Amino acid sequence: MARKLVAAIKNMTESQKEAVREAAERFGWTAEIYEDNEEAIEAAKDAEVVFGDRPRFVYDAPGVKWICIPSAGINHFTKSERFMKSGVMLSNSSGAYGTAISEHVVMMVLDMLRRMPEYQKKVAAKEWYRGYYLKSIRESRITIMGIGDIGKSVAVRMRSFVPDSITGMNTTGKDDSGLFDKVISPLELDEVLPETDILVMALPLTGATEGIMSKERIALLPEGALVVNVGRGRCIDQEALLEELKAGRLRAALDVFEKEPIPEDSELWNCPNLLITPHVSGDMMLPYTVQKIVDMFLEDFERYNAGENPSRLVDLSKGY
Repeated sequence: MARKLVAAIKNMTESQKEAVREAAERFGWTAEIYEDNEEAIEAAKDAEVVFGDRPRFVYDAPGVKWICIPSAGINHFTKSERFMKSGVMLSNSSGAYGTAISEHVVMMVLDMLRRMPEYQKKVAAKEWYRGYYLKSIRESRITIMGIGDIGKSVAVRMRSFVPDSITGMNTTGKDDSGLFDKVISPLELDEVLPETDILVMALPLTGATEGIMSKERIALLPEGALVVNVGRGRCIDQEALLEELKAGRLRAALDVFEKEPIPEDSELWNCPNLLITPHVSGDMMLPYTVQKIVDMFLEDFERYNAGENPSRLVDLSKGY
């Protein structure tokens, strides 16, 4: 019996589906492709490789050896006890979202600095108002927490606006990309925050990053600073940030939250100085993103058939 590959990736084009089928056939596999993960659950029970995004793909599926997920974050897998005990290899699509998310960051930063939320309210009320004080990325001090593909992509785009400086933060405090004026470790974060005008958070959720922007660290940011979070909501003390926004000391643009969807009775909905987007910065709506995800999977599928591990294999103990 031919080995089986099951794919369930939304927004794939017919040519992308055909590329997956052709790759499977080239190595003597069969490929079944579905429109969503739920449709593929039953089919995956006798599959060896799954290109999809549900921990359930390994439940009652003894033949599954590798799951490649189209997302970068893996928290929904690490919190599944059954998956963690399964021994199945997990790879992600880290590296596919830099373009989409960095463009979203630029959009949110410009919207907030140019006061677009306030102007939109005035225009909706048919008021001709021109008096909001504006800020610029130019000469701003930018700190980017998390400088993988997304953080680096943000740095590239921000550099074109001629900021005063761009500081990156990662676990080691080292980076040889040349994209940053300075790279720090979390141990140096407290020294940098008071000199940060725009803070961009692009962190995965791990034991080390959960709550890393605590109430105390939020208080270190200077008055008027802008906080942008496109990583994970639980990396920042949301209640402490909310208080700063209501007091008018800080501004924020958030794409991720502690609870998603945001509860209907949450203060966030009506919080001043806040721009909300519903976790769409890296959504698979951008054709480039989907193509990149498919291309990376096909590269790793070749490696797998050559007896090698996927190049984007995640460390489940680290959470990324």
